Amino acid sequence: MKRINAIFLFALFFAGAFSLSADPAPVTGVWRTFNDAGTKEESTVEIYEKDGKIFGKILSLIDPNDKDGKPARCTECDGPEKDKPILGMVIIKGLSADGDKWTGGRILDPNDGTWYKCSLKATDGGKKLEVRGYIGFSLIGRSQFWQKK
Repeated sequence: MKRINAIFLFALFFAGAFSLSADPAPVTGVWRTFNDAGTKEESTVEIYEKDGKIFGKILSLIDPNDKDGKPARCTECDGPEKDKPILGMVIIKGLSADGDKWTGGRILDPNDGTWYKCSLKATDGGKKLEVRGYIGFSLIGRSQFWQKK
């Protein structure tokens, strides 16, 4: 009987550990973004969940104004984002849990108006966020590392 109980507890432990590892780490919260080199802070982005999907909105910009001193706008964007203020813009849309990360959505680069496929993965105990934007396969793209605020 003791052996059966031990086997049962052992099985429960590994089943619980497996199910925990299948869920991605939380990515919600406020994140400090940096340039591709990781040397200059550019903005803060709030990542939030809505209807089971992940979205991200720009909360602040280090340089909030354009060269004319007016609020920066997404002049290179197409569609509904065209000429809208970058501050407050939703730039991450529709990511879903996928193993240890969030995928299946897209991210906007407001500097050039391009939408990319996107994946997010929390690292370093949730203190950093790997943000990957890519075209086609995830091998063709670039990653940035954001820091939890």
